[in-house]
Amino acid sequence: MRLQPNEVNAIAQAAQDAFTPGTAVFLFGSRVDDSKRGGDIDLLVEIPAALPPAELVRRRTRFVSRLYRLLDEQRIDVVIATQDQQDSRAVVATAKREGLQVAQV
Repeated sequence: MRLQPNEVNAIAQAAQDAFTPGTAVFLFGSRVDDSKRGGDIDLLVEIPAALPPAELVRRRTRFVSRLYRLLDEQRIDVVIATQDQQDSRAVVATAKREGLQVAQV
């Protein structure tokens, strides 16, 4: 995994600030592969229960804003899915299959 301890801590802090208990955050994509270089930080956030769209946008914005402040505006991609619900997006399937958990609220 190609994240520094301060980056993992920032992700955990931002998740704690933006999401409810039971939320898990997974790193996926190129940053999971130690043999690669560069790349953005791809995160899957699994929330414990579905939220209304406006609330979901508010929480995602809060999470990403906090990460930008803590990580000096690195490139970050965030995908949010609800735990225990079917999600047909290929990116969610890939993240669940290849991702590494980096935070738990």
